[in-house]
Amino acid sequence: MKILILGGDGYLGWPTAMHFARRGHDVAVVDNLSKRFWEAELGVAPLFHIPTLQRRIRLWNESGEKPIACFVGDIAQNHRLVYGIFEKFRPETVIHYAEQPSAPYSMYTRQHAVHTQTNNIAGTLNTLFALRRYTPDAPLVKIGTMGEYGTPNIDIEEGWLDIEHRGRKDRVLYPKRPGSFYHLSKVHDSHNIEFACRVWGLRSTDLNQGVVYGIETDETEMHPEFLTSFHYDQVFGTVLNRFVTQAVAGIPLTVYGSGGQTRGFLNIRDTIQCVNLAVLNPPKDGEFRVFNQFTEMFSVLDLAKAVKRVGDANGLRVTITNHPNPRVEAEQHYYNAKNTSLVSLGLKPHPLTDDVIASKIRRVMTAREHIDPAIVHPTIKWRHT
Repeated sequence: MKILILGGDGYLGWPTAMHFARRGHDVAVVDNLSKRFWEAELGVAPLFHIPTLQRRIRLWNESGEKPIACFVGDIAQNHRLVYGIFEKFRPETVIHYAEQPSAPYSMYTRQHAVHTQTNNIAGTLNTLFALRRYTPDAPLVKIGTMGEYGTPNIDIEEGWLDIEHRGRKDRVLYPKRPGSFYHLSKVHDSHNIEFACRVWGLRSTDLNQGVVYGIETDETEMHPEFLTSFHYDQVFGTVLNRFVTQAVAGIPLTVYGSGGQTRGFLNIRDTIQCVNLAVLNPPKDGEFRVFNQFTEMFSVLDLAKAVKRVGDANGLRVTITNHPNPRVEAEQHYYNAKNTSLVSLGLKPHPLTDDVIASKIRRVMTAREHIDPAIVHPTIKWRHT
């Protein structure tokens, strides 16, 4: 089919593009390359050098695999660009990653909060209007986040909640309690998409994704320059990347607060699996469905202890320290999220084993000299005093 991937230069967008192109689909990617600008603005960079999007696509198209088309432009600021791409390419499925992806970035300053929300929400709205105008039958696969839910004291269902109130019953979107302006932007996206499905008859799968780790997929391993980004900094780096990098660099693992924060996690290979399953099993007309996209749940302290155990077994001397929590979040809480939909469609999870952590440590050790300790520790705080 014809698959349009928004955010095709990103950590997940690029491996997704290669995955579908390798399987014979007509793939086009769109990106305004802004993630690279945000990195430069904040003085951070992926641990391993990432070639330009144009170079990666050129190398891919020279490899003999199905070519990938590329559009460079801003889907949030230029709706005419979005309309033009939809009119020309006529996608049969749209996969939407094209958003500012960092909670700390969104909490940095007023400008960063405003930019996060205008970029993310406007880009999604422009996409919805383009879908309605040119390809209303094309399913939208939107990457959301488990962070939309927060940490409620009840089980987290998959997007919807059946309630009974004063003798009457209804099915409503699950209540949201996001933890940052970034997570709020994802909540607004979800409501806008649900509205478009309900009123316009569009159809969409909202993949509320947990924390993704890993950089290896079948396609990134085909060529040294097909790799995707590995961030370990305080802004774009996720907790497991940060812990592994700290272990390799001899920096104490910084557990925020007591470390009881529990979240859903998944391997990047499973992200690709989940998106593939959502594409191959589309929703019905007018349906807004939500899949909770994670495979395992860990606390921050659980992860720190696992990295210490594996690091010590591989000759590193790993220590753990408790750092004052820069975020406003519950550090001890109930957390029981459902994730049965994707498993029922055939998801085969890749668990986070000691061998997986050891492979991450070995990969980071190859670039040990490029680690910048100055960008690891948190300076962005949720409370501004």
